Amino acid sequence: MSFESFGDFLAMGHHGPYVWSAYAISLAVLALNVVLPILARRRYLQDEARRLRREKQQ
Repeated sequence: MSFESFGDFLAMGHHGPYVWSAYAISLAVLALNVVLPILARRRYLQDEARRLRREKQQ
């Protein structure tokens, strides 16, 4: 594919909004697939540390 200008590239032959929103949604899903497990692990470790401190105090 060749485009006359960068504006034509972004417009993608009037399919630009569909194409770029599909890219954005895909990128967001990929980012969530990385970030959410990291946050869940951090939350789990904090909960376990709290639980162990409670058990140690008893």
